[in-house]
Amino acid sequence: MMDNKVLAKKWWHNAVVYQIYPRSFCDANNDGIGDIAGIISKLDYLQQLGINIIWLSPVYKSPMDDNGYDISDYQDIAAEFGTLAEMENLIAEAKQRDIQIVMDLVVNHTSDEHPWFVEAKKSKDNPYRDYYIWRQPQADGSAPNDFHSYFGGSGWEFDATTGDYYFHQFSKRQPDLNWENSKVQAEVHNMMNWWLDKGIGGFRMDVIDLIGKEIDQKVMANGARLHPLLQEMNKATFGHRDALTVGEAWSATPEIAKLYSDPARNELSMVFQFEHITIGWHPQHGKWEPQAFDLIKLKKVFTKWQTELADNGWNSLFWDNHDLPRAVSKYGDTGEFRVESAKMLATALHFLKGTPYVYQGEEIGMTNVRFDSIDDYQDIESLNLYYERTAAGVPHEKMMEGIYANGRDNARTPMQWNNEINAGFSTAKPWLKVNPNYTEINVQAALNEPDSVFFHYQKLIKLRKEQPIMTYGQYIPLLEDHPDVFAYLRAQDDDRIVVLNNFSAKKVILSLPAEVQYIKGQSLISNYQSHHSLTDEITLQPYESFAVAYKQPVA
Repeated sequence: MMDNKVLAKKWWHNAVVYQIYPRSFCDANNDGIGDIAGIISKLDYLQQLGINIIWLSPVYKSPMDDNGYDISDYQDIAAEFGTLAEMENLIAEAKQRDIQIVMDLVVNHTSDEHPWFVEAKKSKDNPYRDYYIWRQPQADGSAPNDFHSYFGGSGWEFDATTGDYYFHQFSKRQPDLNWENSKVQAEVHNMMNWWLDKGIGGFRMDVIDLIGKEIDQKVMANGARLHPLLQEMNKATFGHRDALTVGEAWSATPEIAKLYSDPARNELSMVFQFEHITIGWHPQHGKWEPQAFDLIKLKKVFTKWQTELADNGWNSLFWDNHDLPRAVSKYGDTGEFRVESAKMLATALHFLKGTPYVYQGEEIGMTNVRFDSIDDYQDIESLNLYYERTAAGVPHEKMMEGIYANGRDNARTPMQWNNEINAGFSTAKPWLKVNPNYTEINVQAALNEPDSVFFHYQKLIKLRKEQPIMTYGQYIPLLEDHPDVFAYLRAQDDDRIVVLNNFSAKKVILSLPAEVQYIKGQSLISNYQSHHSLTDEITLQPYESFAVAYKQPVA
């Protein structure tokens, strides 16, 4: 008998999330920057795709030092994105299409232009001083310790007015909030409830694993206070509202992820973990020195997370987002087999157990970009690290290769709607250059091609709603040591789905494992010809991928 623990069903269990990076999605007022009105104009397109949730990267008021992840007012909208009334209209228009809006919650830090920080800098006895993290200089006037910012340089910035340093894990214009202060907690909870009362479906929580930091113990992530803080947040805000909550947790292990997402603990719905991403990074130099792709390593990570969170948690499933390179460039093929490999990657991910996330443009197979000059890039992280590392002796060419492979602007080039000027994103000069391949890769072309990557995604999203086994079935790995093929079973009672994915640009002759030999069933999806039955051997075409549903008698 299969041991399938029955989870309490949630509305988001069989949903598919679509992430929008507003600055790059659609520009309705033609100022070169995407906006809320542009998103509203594309809701019918997203409804056609079939998604039920939009995760909206930040649209709050912000000086845009880090493209909106530096918030100066949590309860207002940045002028370049629109107005609060337009945001309310987006929530309402999306609901009419059975789409929930999930807001990006950025509460590890604020902008240095947030009124709290403006006040906090005025004096050491200001009522808002303790909203942030301050330390005195060392005897020689230097920073309190050697903490580094994730964006390069020191994690401390000197404030001449009061003679102290404030702490920032990202840009110096993103001071960290002091979550030990109960007033900070209450302010954030009130703001969250304000948005939930407006009808949003939940929150994606930016670097949420950092809010329990213990500065003096040099603990940045997963501090002892993290989970109590999240339980308090759950109780004070979304816990009774059946909202979707997903925490960004770069430091998460399966054990830690269970703490977040076990329903019995009343914390979050799920977390984003990034182990499948970071295995491709250099141990010392990180993403700026990409390592060769290793499918066996990738499969081990997927299998670990699928297995560990099977009964006491929930997985987020994603290849890319606004911080990561384009999936087809990282794992697939951008040349002859771009379409086939994009479909394969979609199939491999969407049949796993968890909630799939589609990043804007992924559904048409958008690719990384190679701009000629560093001056064409806008991302603060890429620019800071480029100048810091080239000054330290890293060759320009080597740093550019790292940016080409893993820089965040790969995901942020404007959405490619058609083959007209600026890919139909805007008639004005876009804030970031368009990928030159927009003339071939665009939404209009995809919608005019019945066999496009778009319609493959549409079918996968529809299947998830029709096939409960995709949501609740057990995951069973197959061919774990095969260097080119990612294969697995989903199992629920006597229902089975076998999923085979060739991650290589060559044909692969595959001896099938005994569990799936001589089966007959229904072809659910494929990117070459349909498969209804299997024998003991199969030849997979380059990047071939398919799923077959069949019945197996319960022993």
